Amino acid sequence: MGSRYATFTLGELIDMKKLFAFLILACGLALTGPSRADELPPDMLVKNVTNEVLDVVKKDREIQNGNTQRVIQLIEAKVLPHFNFTHMTVLAVGLDWRKASPAQQKALTEEFKNLLVRTYSNAFTSYKNQTVSFKALRMQPSDTDVTVHTQVVQPGGQPVSIDYSLEKTPAGWKVYDVTVAASSLVMVYRTQFGQQVASGGIDGLIAFLHTKNHGAESTGKAPKK
Repeated sequence: MGSRYATFTLGELIDMKKLFAFLILACGLALTGPSRADELPPDMLVKNVTNEVLDVVKKDREIQNGNTQRVIQLIEAKVLPHFNFTHMTVLAVGLDWRKASPAQQKALTEEFKNLLVRTYSNAFTSYKNQTVSFKALRMQPSDTDVTVHTQVVQPGGQPVSIDYSLEKTPAGWKVYDVTVAASSLVMVYRTQFGQQVASGGIDGLIAFLHTKNHGAESTGKAPKK
């Protein structure tokens, strides 16, 4: 792999500070507990857990002081069951997913999950008294795929729209994409992943993601911009 890979992160395309709600929602889902999360409709789930976690973040001095490792541990321990990382990976890899063997698909999902968790763990430390407003959700009782629209209000800055795509599964509502200021998380990665597959195949993409995650683990920090 050439040096052109070393500069790749989603942070180059989307301001990381705008994505703090992604992890706020994620950790909030964990804090609600599985049974409660399964019972709530998607809009109430997003609203309740976001407000709950904002309160936690405000009071946690270690997070406020930039302890990203604390956030990573929290996410790894409690968040992962509430996101459909397989669906997220399929969307991010696109048509190239069909080229991957079952073993490669498993490896891609694990590496992509780790990249997302570690890249955005430090978004919590960007929290500076932002507030979140929630738009009314129009859905039918039979709907199984919905989008919950929110806005992050930043002191002295323009509001940032953050939309959550959720699907109803036997285990409850799960997030499979996050759209920030009209930029879809999985679609932004799709372009980059396609370039990796074109140059190095599926194994090249897996190796690239593994290298990014391994570097983050060795330093104890999220991948740099």
